[in-house]
Amino acid sequence: MRNFSLSKKVFFLIFLSISSTILFSFFFLHFLYKDLYLKSIRESVIYQGENTASHFHYGSLNEDIIEKIHWFNIVSEYEVIVVNSVDELKDLFPYQIANSTLINPEDQATLAKGNYILKEGYVSEFDRNIVGAMFPIQSQSDLIGIVFIYVPLAELHDVFEESLPILILAGSIFFIILLLIVNKIRLSLFKPLTSMQNLSGEIAKGNYSNRIKSTSSDEVGKLAEAFNSMSSSLEDQESRKKEFLSNIVHELRTPLTYINGYTHALKQQLYESKEEAESYLTTIEKETNRLNQILHDLIELNHLEENLYVVEKEPIAIAQVLLDTIDLFKIRLSENNLLCSTSIQEDIIIVGDVKRMQQVMYNIIDNAIKYSAQNGEVFIELKEEHNSMVLTVTNKGQGINKEDIDRIGERFFRTDKARSRSTGGTGLGLSIVKQIITLHNGTFSITSESHEGTVVTIKVPLISYD
Repeated sequence: MRNFSLSKKVFFLIFLSISSTILFSFFFLHFLYKDLYLKSIRESVIYQGENTASHFHYGSLNEDIIEKIHWFNIVSEYEVIVVNSVDELKDLFPYQIANSTLINPEDQATLAKGNYILKEGYVSEFDRNIVGAMFPIQSQSDLIGIVFIYVPLAELHDVFEESLPILILAGSIFFIILLLIVNKIRLSLFKPLTSMQNLSGEIAKGNYSNRIKSTSSDEVGKLAEAFNSMSSSLEDQESRKKEFLSNIVHELRTPLTYINGYTHALKQQLYESKEEAESYLTTIEKETNRLNQILHDLIELNHLEENLYVVEKEPIAIAQVLLDTIDLFKIRLSENNLLCSTSIQEDIIIVGDVKRMQQVMYNIIDNAIKYSAQNGEVFIELKEEHNSMVLTVTNKGQGINKEDIDRIGERFFRTDKARSRSTGGTGLGLSIVKQIITLHNGTFSITSESHEGTVVTIKVPLISYD
């Protein structure tokens, strides 16, 4: 059974079920024949025998009784023999029942006591089983006669001959209905499984676009839904993997192109002054630093996603960390003519990694400044809400398209599709931020309206004193 396919196992199960049904029907019919039919025959023979024997009054056998017995033998399936002695009975019924003599000394003793004897078995001369009974006719003191009544039994097919057409019709209808049900179950069960097998081969080849059509809501239907969900997830992952590779190639190609071009220019001395050569070297240094930053961010993000980084948690007065981070942007705020207003609740304490939390704050404030409109405003609020620290950073700028918001935090995803180098960055900053907040059991969310600005919200649980 272990090496059988599922279809063979189901077929074997159905075969066993049908076989069991047939066997049950056979035993049921045998029960009807043996227990009900034979029981009714025995009871009828005993009743008819007792009724016949009761007509004899101390051995008197008149013409009226003889005529009634003769008429009873004609119209009835029962045979009645009335004799005066055992020898006479053996002459009138000289057959063996079940390979035994009709009456033996023990039977005679039983009859002498006034009790009847039931006889049942096969009679070769009749080629039938018979059920019979002997009833004693007694005077006041002696056995003076015997009434023997018997009936040949009908075969099983004779018993059910009248109902056989009904049984055949009902059996045919049952078989057709069972066949349709089994076929429907087979299709609903194996068609999705066959489709899964075929799609598995397609998925192994990298084709994730096909889906399984299933209308059932049973376990197989749910399995098909799970398979479709897996295919969709793999297709999405494959799409994002290709986009990720495209992005990383783009991010690496640009600085490498700068480095290669300016290195070639310096090697071929394609410059007109020392200052121009130094500017080439400065560009090479800046692009080299950019490459290092990309690699550093990728390694850091991988460590955060794979839980390889251990957060060194300690109580943090988060307001002071925020104020220190804002101080780092004073010059940039001035250069961009941006107003930075704050609302900070100073008594908030969380448990976390100071360096990582400052990294989170630096990144979101940096983005707020970077994407703010000239002469705009950046608003930073820190407050306690529902046992959590809530940090919101709001800027006034172009905003983010709704279709891009859900992708914020993906590797190398940036809302500036042209990837303008004036904005800088590696496209990994928010991915790192989201992972850090996750490690602090917090949440990260963004809301934005086109041409209205963007609100970044971070929530981290407060310190617990339990």
